[in-house]
Amino acid sequence: MPVGCMRRSMKGRAGTLQRRWKRDRDRKLFTERALWGAGFAFVAGVDEVGMGPLAGPVVAAAVVLPSDIAVDGIGDSKTIPRARREALAAQIEALAVAVGIGSVEVEEIEQINIYQSGLLAMRRAVAALSVVPHHLLIDARRIPECEIQQTCVDDGDATVYSIAAASIVAKVFRDRLMCELDARYPGYGFAAHAGYATAAHLRALRSLGPSPVHRRSFAPVRALLQAV
Repeated sequence: MPVGCMRRSMKGRAGTLQRRWKRDRDRKLFTERALWGAGFAFVAGVDEVGMGPLAGPVVAAAVVLPSDIAVDGIGDSKTIPRARREALAAQIEALAVAVGIGSVEVEEIEQINIYQSGLLAMRRAVAALSVVPHHLLIDARRIPECEIQQTCVDDGDATVYSIAAASIVAKVFRDRLMCELDARYPGYGFAAHAGYATAAHLRALRSLGPSPVHRRSFAPVRALLQAV
């Protein structure tokens, strides 16, 4: 293919991709734009991560975005490669009106159970915002003891822009915490698996025993302790 044709072809593909990204962004911003149009200036997307791992905290993020946000590639944090996720988190934090982080440590998880820990992390994330949101958009939950109007959206981290942004920020924040725990408690591989029950993690758990940041109420950890 001649160079001129190749450049036009590449430019055409780039334009198609940009249009696709814009359509995806517009679709995911539908709920926020409806709320902004109704006078809710500060709309916070809220999501938590770390409910399933055998170790480490539960972390939630609350993200208030401006109405002119134009970051492409926002989606469910679990489906985005790590390097891209970190780049998106940096963009979100730089452009957001406000970002709040809430964390619930292992000791609290053991006291109040994992479900309540997820709700508490989200409540703390909202409280950590530098502005008071007028409305909350939350992935598949409602936050109790919260007077702010809220909407629960099933599969929100994949379909609602601000919830997806919160899932990305929370995931990146928690992954960094797990890297710190990996340095503090070497041998478990926390930096690689973030505390999830991978085969490598289970082997390390059987070999080393639980660390102080393992959730002893979770079945694999509890079974190991009962076997000792």
